[in-house]
Amino acid sequence: MRHNKKFNHLGRTASHRKAMLSNMACSLIKHKRITTTLAKAKALKKYVEPLITRCKNDTTNSRRVVFSYLQDKTIVTELFKEVSVKVADRPGGYTRIIKTGRRLGDDAEMCFIELVDYNENMAKAPAKKATRTRRSKKSSSTVAANEVSTENISVETTASTAEETAKAE
Repeated sequence: MRHNKKFNHLGRTASHRKAMLSNMACSLIKHKRITTTLAKAKALKKYVEPLITRCKNDTTNSRRVVFSYLQDKTIVTELFKEVSVKVADRPGGYTRIIKTGRRLGDDAEMCFIELVDYNENMAKAPAKKATRTRRSKKSSSTVAANEVSTENISVETTASTAEETAKAE
């Protein structure tokens, strides 16, 4: 029975899983968004979020601990220099998983995982959609005709007021 066994092994040995998650975390930090399966993305989220939390405190020990997970000096530097500045005021939830559908070959559920503070499209407020009304062509043509007739009336009234001011002088 699987009582209290929450860890997803992803069908790999421990060393393979550790190397895969390390490589995926490096790719996520480098590219800010990667596409993968949903199961791997959920495992990666649990793997990378504590590392990002640790990078908020820039000490030698925290750098060494993060390096022991990632094994890439340039990625660790980028994590502590750039990413930690963006997530300094965020209390958690540094990644976002968005489902994209199913893969054609094996029907695996696909998604992309991204760092939250680096997606400007999601950060903006959603644009307000213009409400659309359904009108028949007949009613829209009568509206246009009414607009033309009101323009003619306003032209006539301005001409008559100009004549009146000329007579008054």
